[in-house]
Amino acid sequence: MNTDQKYGALPGRLVMLGFGSIGQAALPLLLRHFALEPSQITVVSRVPDTSGIAEEYGVAFEATPLRAGNVESILDPLLQEGDFLLNLSVDVSSLDLIRYCWRRGILYLDTCTEPWKGFYEDEQLTLSQRSNYALREAVLAFRLDKRHGATAVATQGANPGLASVLVKQALINMARDQHLEVERPTCYEDWAKLAQKLQIKVIHIAERDTQISQRRKERDEFVNTWSVDGFVSEGLQPAELGWGSHEKHWPADAARHGYGSDAAIYLQRPGIATRVRSWTPLEGPYHGFLVTHAESISIADHLTLRENNEVVYRPTVHYAYHPCDDAVLSLHEVAGKNWKQQNRQRILGKEICSGMDELGVLLMGNPKGAYWFGSRLTIEQARALAPHNSATSLQVVAGILGGMVWAVRNPDCGVVEPDDIDDQLVMEVAAPYLGELAGVYGDWTPLKERSELFDEPRDLDDPWQFVNFRVS
Repeated sequence: MNTDQKYGALPGRLVMLGFGSIGQAALPLLLRHFALEPSQITVVSRVPDTSGIAEEYGVAFEATPLRAGNVESILDPLLQEGDFLLNLSVDVSSLDLIRYCWRRGILYLDTCTEPWKGFYEDEQLTLSQRSNYALREAVLAFRLDKRHGATAVATQGANPGLASVLVKQALINMARDQHLEVERPTCYEDWAKLAQKLQIKVIHIAERDTQISQRRKERDEFVNTWSVDGFVSEGLQPAELGWGSHEKHWPADAARHGYGSDAAIYLQRPGIATRVRSWTPLEGPYHGFLVTHAESISIADHLTLRENNEVVYRPTVHYAYHPCDDAVLSLHEVAGKNWKQQNRQRILGKEICSGMDELGVLLMGNPKGAYWFGSRLTIEQARALAPHNSATSLQVVAGILGGMVWAVRNPDCGVVEPDDIDDQLVMEVAAPYLGELAGVYGDWTPLKERSELFDEPRDLDDPWQFVNFRVS
């Protein structure tokens, strides 16, 4: 495992927008892996750096909030053609930044598609307009005639980001395990045909975070292992999932968007109020939150097969997230206060005393059993690999590094998603920071060992129906 590999020089300066837990975790690895001097980097954040990490590494820091009307005045003095904007912020429009960078020939990468601050408080917006589906469709609409120009990699972190890479590798692993003679796919349709051949009906991004600290969550405090604002904002969006072609039971609270790819649906309730059954090898069965994520839509979209404009194959795809235990308690408190966030926040970092992030993809429907493939990274491993990191942050940074290396090597590709880029290169760059990469088969289904005492909706003929996963 090589954690000292140099991936060449960035063509110019690097501006990092946002300096929360992920920005702080990324900075030392950017300096480690790119031929960058601290003088080439500027951090722009809405709040001052209280961590001292920017000063520790000798990079310039500007505490200036970006707003809809000041993007050019803030960024123009810092960026020019050939430079790189790494967007790790919240409450700043990703699409506006992508537009800005494309016009000026600046490389770009973000880890999620964000709107401007106040977007989600707009009571005039419908649930569909508040969705990740809508945010993605706006980016896709912008890129329609921009397949060239400065590369902008949208939604490239761990999930979304590495999740798309893990799905592709899981499909290859399953094909090899079953001695199927298949060449590695080179286009979306071939990946979809491989998933169909393997009879994949459902894909979960199945994650269990067990990191804990000795200081327990207090009242009126949200505790998490990554951005609280980011988690709460996505958690209060409607639950979203890629909707599979095998599904027979339409959820009573579901709706379609009526435009775009039609690869996903949304539920008329927030993700952090929607639980689903899932499984990881170490945790076993668990209840996770069906929080909206970009990969739930993009993976489903890219694994769609059509004949005569009719969908003949698509898996159901969604997140099934069990955050750290203190975050679960924090969500319970938010729900009890009618979705009002606490007054205090705490990001677990140095105080984490044990635990891991078991993050992977769970592919279901194949006769051999459910197959989970992903990263099992402990807090001890994360700290040994990189300073200022938890297991959660390092998995995200690994995806960022992979995406940035691809962008620097492919600087004229316009706007792309994780599913569009070289998954093998991204995995090569990310793997040294992912701890144990494991692929495990299991006999779990959402019907296994279910009690008959409770009259929950279920389909006994097909365990892979969404009605069996959803917790009533």
